Amino acid sequence: MTNEVIIGGVKVQPFDSIESLIETTILVDGQVKPNVAIAINPEKIITAQSNPALMSILNQATLRYADGVGVSYVMSRKLDKPVARIPGCELWEALMYASAANKEPVFLVGASESVITNTKDKLINNDVNVIGYQNGFFDKNNPLELINNIKLSGAKIITVALGSPAQELFIFECTKHIPDAFYMGVGGTYDVFTGNVKRAPCFFRKIRCEWLYRLLSQPTRIHRQINLLKYIQLYLLGKL
Repeated sequence: MTNEVIIGGVKVQPFDSIESLIETTILVDGQVKPNVAIAINPEKIITAQSNPALMSILNQATLRYADGVGVSYVMSRKLDKPVARIPGCELWEALMYASAANKEPVFLVGASESVITNTKDKLINNDVNVIGYQNGFFDKNNPLELINNIKLSGAKIITVALGSPAQELFIFECTKHIPDAFYMGVGGTYDVFTGNVKRAPCFFRKIRCEWLYRLLSQPTRIHRQINLLKYIQLYLLGKL
């Protein structure tokens, strides 16, 4: 699949599976293809509609994939064919292991020192070529020292866990200095990978209700789920 689908002003690319996404857009013929990947979910789409800066950030990315079930569902209806939901944490983990085959150099950014070092150690134990890392506590207003370190490392895959939109802003600053790499914003993925944060049980994932599990686990997320209701309303009104 290659045709983009516009949902609420955001262009999203459909894929059949995580494997096909990696093989066609990231690790192509044994080489890392430069790209900026951003996960797209209903919350981001609704927020972007009232935030031109965020909308610009999302559409500057060269790879936008359906992370949320609400996005993959609407895409499937618009294309009249199945579109896979691509959970960002699963995509990242699959990419890390796929990159090990050719020892592609990986640089990790974000999270606490303990989480990122545990992430690095776990990846290295699985033959991933992690050549550098930096926790999330650096000067976001003056990131050039870190960017220069990443450049000198020779990294070809750079994943950033700073939360949105901070991770995207950092990534786009990086691309000005290191254009020939693959970048991916990964949010809380390192925490999930190391077991610091529990992902929704398989039952909730199977019925596509991870959002419900997160809400039950963290009731304070209720204000974020209002965006999901707005998204559903726009879809029913034919405005997505």
